[in-house]
Amino acid sequence: MTAATDRKRKATADAVSASIRSGGPNWKPLAFQGLLLVLLLTSMLILVALLADIAVSAWPTFQSRGLSFVTSGLSLNPETAGVFTGIVGSLVIAGIVIILAFPIGVAAAVYLEEYAPDNRWTRFVDTTVRNLAGVPSIVYGLLGLAIFVPLVRNIGLGGSTSGKNVVAAGITMAALVLPIVVITAAEAIRAVPSSIREAGFGVGATQWEVIRSHVLPSALPGILTGTVLTLARALGETAPLLVIGVATGYFAPAGNATMFDQLTGSYTALPVIVFSWTRQTQAEFADTLAPAAIIVLLVVLFILNGVAIWLRNRTEKKW
Repeated sequence: MTAATDRKRKATADAVSASIRSGGPNWKPLAFQGLLLVLLLTSMLILVALLADIAVSAWPTFQSRGLSFVTSGLSLNPETAGVFTGIVGSLVIAGIVIILAFPIGVAAAVYLEEYAPDNRWTRFVDTTVRNLAGVPSIVYGLLGLAIFVPLVRNIGLGGSTSGKNVVAAGITMAALVLPIVVITAAEAIRAVPSSIREAGFGVGATQWEVIRSHVLPSALPGILTGTVLTLARALGETAPLLVIGVATGYFAPAGNATMFDQLTGSYTALPVIVFSWTRQTQAEFADTLAPAAIIVLLVVLFILNGVAIWLRNRTEKKW
């Protein structure tokens, strides 16, 4: 028995030695890793070059005006024009997106992962949601123009803009990011170990009690991270807002305008301000003010991403 085992070990060692001598180093995996590294460095170099060019162009505006550029409203004069109106519009849209997309998306994800049976209909719905996440944003703008703008007008929120206001914009952007919220929340719920559910059922808890007390708290880091990242996408979209009637020029609400008048009146957002200023005939708007507005938009997005990372690290659980 010992002799047979020794012969097998010797044969295995000889085969490994022959394979090493004949095959030599395998360069294909190394070449593939090198190609990936080159592509990564190239993309990073392009990104750094673009950011550097924008920062250099925006520096004269921040150097001469400082924070007054952020706190000033829209103006036809490039020396006094600012982005505060766009920041307010973007934050209002973000608030509507959070109110609508977050609860609906999480509820849909809970149903698909915890309640829906694994049949053709469920798989069809899951595939449809994933396909909707890849639909171009301009299509959602057309959807908002055809459905949400008349809806806002019919329920009495049309105001002076006949429904083309920040409320319709928020609903449209909520529909835009809703499939992504569903996908990210479903992935977070699916990542919760089955042992967590089994432990809850083992002590006599109902399915809803297990979901409420165990599954959702455990999936909260992934849900919050995905939601904040989708919110960042909503803040950066321009095409849907242009379709549903966002203001691309100078406007100012009346001095005695109420909160209702401001919500139902003309509005704008940071990406739209960048788009509008790049099309102005005055060189100051396109050369210095538009890059400065891009920097402000990037800062807002970086803050949101930082909040997402902080929430993930604070609520993350180790299994």
